[in-house]
Amino acid sequence: MNLFDTARQGVFSLDPSPVVTLYSCGITPYDAAHLGHAFVYLTFDVLQRRLRDQGMETRCVRNVTDVDDDILRKARQLGVHDLDLAAREMARFERDMRLINLHPVYNEPRATGAIAEIVTLVDALVNAGHAYVVDGWVYFNVHSAPSFGHVSHFSREEMIFLAGVHGGNPDDPRKRDPLDFVLWQPSLEDEPAWESRFGPGRPGWHIECSALAMRDLGSTVDIHGGGRDLVFPHHECEAVQSEAVTGQPFVRFWVHVGLVGYEGTKMSKSLGNLVFVSDLAERSEPAAVRLALLQQHYRHDWEWHDELLGRAQSRLATWRSSLGGRSSDVVDQVRAALDDDLNTPEALRAVDEAALAGANVAPAAELLGVTL
Repeated sequence: MNLFDTARQGVFSLDPSPVVTLYSCGITPYDAAHLGHAFVYLTFDVLQRRLRDQGMETRCVRNVTDVDDDILRKARQLGVHDLDLAAREMARFERDMRLINLHPVYNEPRATGAIAEIVTLVDALVNAGHAYVVDGWVYFNVHSAPSFGHVSHFSREEMIFLAGVHGGNPDDPRKRDPLDFVLWQPSLEDEPAWESRFGPGRPGWHIECSALAMRDLGSTVDIHGGGRDLVFPHHECEAVQSEAVTGQPFVRFWVHVGLVGYEGTKMSKSLGNLVFVSDLAERSEPAAVRLALLQQHYRHDWEWHDELLGRAQSRLATWRSSLGGRSSDVVDQVRAALDDDLNTPEALRAVDEAALAGANVAPAAELLGVTL
């Protein structure tokens, strides 16, 4: 299998071991998960299906960011406990992921369940001179790590801009450098707090994923990824802080998924231009929703249009019309397409041609997670 690695900026052979470890950044459950989230997790699902088809065991960890500025802000607005909000939205998320036939993940840990590991990791970074403390805030010192920037390859100006967009607060006067990032911060009066030698507080965003990934999968993860908007700052910061502690590569392959647009701009909770799996599944079969997503190559940005769902429903009917037909080599064609950087559009074309030629495409559809 060949996959594109963001850090190396090219397609390389995965050469998997018998057990392949994967870490997929999960949701911050303060609002319903949308189609953009589903596209990311579907990508990791297809990847695992092909690896399992090759005889590998896959262990995919998908975290839940249940302590974060966004969820605390939303809970405050609604007047509910942040963990109650998280539980409600996680139930909705899990229902939607079942609708599109995603395999259960190996583990789905919550950030609040790893505070001890997070504090230990922050301690280690401070003790090693990679982090500093100011008024109960702990920051990673990017100048202590020459590899900072090796995942995204962005310029300093681009990184400062993106840090500001994603809540990194480059103008924070406590920072030695605008790109230094928070590892631990004091909690406000109405926020959850845990004890640490830096004072009571809560973790920063990036340190949560490093702690969870290394706790559940070890120092080096085979495949780590998420949406393309996580390349910087989240994944860049994850990589540098993890490698500063272990001295080993944190990730072998960084896999990033394109962004889904709707009504002319990126689909996002802040803009409210959202399309939900559950809504689409009320208008068609859930299998058609999965097929509509598989029509897009995972690395490309794309825009949702309602006609994609109708096209997928028609495709599903064509595939079903072939049931009971002759056997063919279409499964091998699908395998070859998936081994070529998860080329799902090519895989669908191969199945279309086989179905129109009267071949039974059920096994090939099953490899793509579509049960006819």
